[in-house]
Amino acid sequence: MNKTIRVSIFTLIGAFMLAIMPLPEWAVEFRPDWVTLVLVYWAMALPTKIGVTIAWLCGLLLDVSYGTLMGQHAVGMVLVIYVIHLQHQRLRVASLLQQAIVIFFLLFIKQLLELWVDGMLGRAPDSWFYFMPTITSTLLWPWIYLILRDLRRKFSVEKHYQY
Repeated sequence: MNKTIRVSIFTLIGAFMLAIMPLPEWAVEFRPDWVTLVLVYWAMALPTKIGVTIAWLCGLLLDVSYGTLMGQHAVGMVLVIYVIHLQHQRLRVASLLQQAIVIFFLLFIKQLLELWVDGMLGRAPDSWFYFMPTITSTLLWPWIYLILRDLRRKFSVEKHYQY
């Protein structure tokens, strides 16, 4: 297993641990979308290694972890990573603020898809706090980006482009 795979798997495992970590009752609605943020970074940094298949598998693992309908998180993650793949060259040269704005809209659309499924199942939320993970994730994006970029540089993970 090469260094690229090991580092990306390590960071995804860390994101899953943060995603399922118990939080105080008041903080549960503010939990960032850790797994999607880490996937977005790796899809931008290594577009030939991290793609929609990995996003689908991570989404299914989240569905199992959260006990939601199978595919609910997976569809949203696939949509987000697909758009990131389409625009990864533009996003890589954009400022962190511009990246955060794009990520805000992608995560908002992902949450709207999840809300739609929850509504069809009769589990619609009763407050606007449902969208707080999008806001907290957007606010954390610059730090996630910088931490993962430093990890990538520290372990000399190369960019593998095949154009």
